[in-house]
Amino acid sequence: MSTTLKIAVQKKGRLSELSLELLKKCHINVSKGTHKLVAPSSNYPIEVLFLRNHDIPKYVANGVADIGIIGEDVLFESQSNLDIAFRLGFAKCRLSLAIPKEANYTDLSYFNNKKIATSYSKILKQFLDKNNIHASIENISGSVEIAPGIGLADSVCDIVSSGSTLRLNGLKEVAEVMKIEAILCANQNLNEEKKRILNQLLFRIEAVQNAKKYKYILLNAPNTSIAHISQILPGAKSPTIIPLALEGWSSLHSLVKENEFWEVVDQLKEAGAEGVLMIPVEKMIF
Repeated sequence: MSTTLKIAVQKKGRLSELSLELLKKCHINVSKGTHKLVAPSSNYPIEVLFLRNHDIPKYVANGVADIGIIGEDVLFESQSNLDIAFRLGFAKCRLSLAIPKEANYTDLSYFNNKKIATSYSKILKQFLDKNNIHASIENISGSVEIAPGIGLADSVCDIVSSGSTLRLNGLKEVAEVMKIEAILCANQNLNEEKKRILNQLLFRIEAVQNAKKYKYILLNAPNTSIAHISQILPGAKSPTIIPLALEGWSSLHSLVKENEFWEVVDQLKEAGAEGVLMIPVEKMIF
């Protein structure tokens, strides 16, 4: 019987969509039907288990699943003994403390002797202990933001992305407890064959993630500017240079980090570059 790597993903929600999109970009075909809880890939030795978000660490730890995609907050709150195999870089947010918007806040000492509502009691306790804050933790699940408004707590500790939910409930974010992103966690006792399949998967994921950071750039330039432009655009090793039909000119092809593109373009124009094009990169293997 061939070995299959079992990956647990959230059965619904934004993280589920992003997880399946990542597998698709890795050319792993998975068909998720309505109410389907298990879906094998048709072209890769992997099987997807669709589970509730907070159940994933438990199932990966006990070997029902081999790996899982979850938020970093879920892993730390579960206190499961799992490896972080890869930081995926998407679904970024933060776990923060928030208080009523009319309250006067100076520093963390504000929370001394206060009651804080949260679904992340273990993470919050570690944070409070680290900062020598003595507060009462009210552990609740769901609708944490309404706790101050109904008198259940003085403040909250919850996931924040844009902050709009806090504002709608009359709260303001005042302190960050931890940064969060999606991670790929793994059981520490995978056999050699499953480790091999996982390493192949990580290779594909890394190629997809690298491609997000870079763009392929093409430009025309006089040959007298090639040396200078090659210093501006080193690429992976050096630019590709192709002579143009117009004597004394060449086309240069290279890579540029997307977040540096506009700064680099200014330098290229000063160096004599013309007809600059930037093209998305689908995969990149260093």
